[in-house]
Amino acid sequence: MVGVGDRHYRVAVCIGNCPDMPEFQTLDSLKPLEYGDIQRIVDATGNHWRKIFNIFAKLMYQLDKHTETTWQDYRDCILLQQGCGHALIFSSFESLPPSDGAFLIVAGKSYAKELGVFESVKLLGEGIYIDTSANVIVTPYFDYRQLSNRKLDMLISLIKGDLKPEY
Repeated sequence: MVGVGDRHYRVAVCIGNCPDMPEFQTLDSLKPLEYGDIQRIVDATGNHWRKIFNIFAKLMYQLDKHTETTWQDYRDCILLQQGCGHALIFSSFESLPPSDGAFLIVAGKSYAKELGVFESVKLLGEGIYIDTSANVIVTPYFDYRQLSNRKLDMLISLIKGDLKPEY
């Protein structure tokens, strides 16, 4: 499993790319980030990764118990660090170990098709698909235009169990 975050995740986002920085091109395991790493990545790579981290922080801020008062503080102090309970996976979906009760979110319909998981999901609505038997959710790509606040709220409700899929 290649990516950043906590090896003991409850929520993992699988994404089809990684930051264009040397240390991520040679990454061969799951590595927790440290305080300041997100800002360093954003400074080096630009707006694209800022959006991904911001959306992930908004998601986990709503799902996680924490003491931070804003999602921005959550992003800077907890997101993808050791013990956070979530991960951003850059490697193939097949390499993920089964994790009881964990949710795997595949960011982007195209990436889900590439991974071969799109065939097993059913449309829930708003571009969100789910395979309840595997706890796999396919969402629009983590970009403000594609994964709006309304869609993010729907995803949060789905993970919390407040929204039940009806097929």
